Amino acid sequence: MTPAPTGPLTGVVPPVCTPLTPDLEVDVPSLERLVDHLVGAGVDGLFVLGSTSEVAFLPDAHRRTVLETVVKHVAGRVPVLGGAIDMTTLRVIEHARVAAEVGCDGVVATAPFYTRTHPAEIERHLRDVAAAVPVPVYAYDLPVSVHSKLDGGMLLRLASEGVLAGVKDSSGDDGAMRALMLALRDAGADRFSVLTGAELTVDAAFAMGVDGVVPGLGNVDPAGYVRLRRHCLDGRWDEARAEQERLLRLFGIVDAGAPDRMGRGSSALGSFKAALHLLGIIDHPVTAPPQIPLNEAETDHIRTRLTDAGLL
Repeated sequence: MTPAPTGPLTGVVPPVCTPLTPDLEVDVPSLERLVDHLVGAGVDGLFVLGSTSEVAFLPDAHRRTVLETVVKHVAGRVPVLGGAIDMTTLRVIEHARVAAEVGCDGVVATAPFYTRTHPAEIERHLRDVAAAVPVPVYAYDLPVSVHSKLDGGMLLRLASEGVLAGVKDSSGDDGAMRALMLALRDAGADRFSVLTGAELTVDAAFAMGVDGVVPGLGNVDPAGYVRLRRHCLDGRWDEARAEQERLLRLFGIVDAGAPDRMGRGSSALGSFKAALHLLGIIDHPVTAPPQIPLNEAETDHIRTRLTDAGLL
């Protein structure tokens, strides 16, 4: 395990895809190559078992294999955050303890889901998870999946008390995120990380003062996001905008799947894996069922986008 950070987690922290074999086991050699692809590009951390990792589709044994493989292969080069994503507190604590046991540097947890949950119950949930593990806990604000937007006042309270180490904000509510950052600054909670999951507005997010970005597209082009962050840090905003716009065009791969035969999740996750397969990083573009695989024409669309972006 890498040493606990003395300040907030910062930089580019991609949510790592989970390569699968045709018989739906974790493809360990491909996962190791993907880790090398990301770390070699200069990313600042890795987030495994998040939405882009298909965490909701993976049985517990697969989850443990992913955690163990990534922690072992990273070997302390960058921090590794492990997603503890499940419906209720006891289940999340179990996942969080496994992540800590195998050596993750932090744990990421959403609000509970499936059941109707009161804001007081969400706060209790996050407090209980944080109390159960010896590593930092990051909240994951993902209302599209858990049907609850994390309350800014609660996040400020848990940040000020040191219960949470940060938040990955995938809410799409930039106004609420900026208000939280202002409140954190006014409260002197400067060790709390605010990481945006909005990979298409990273230049604007860094201009607002976020600490980092968790971009699903960063699996495909991690070097692009590393360059983008560097431009922002150096105040080269025209170059940052140009890089962001190049990445935005590349992001068009997520629409490769025909909407009359598959959901947007199948298209997006399938496109990331198809791109990684075309780049020679993973052996198979397999997604977990019941997701629908991309066909040859859709894969050709992705190949064209990769070529246009200078990656092929």
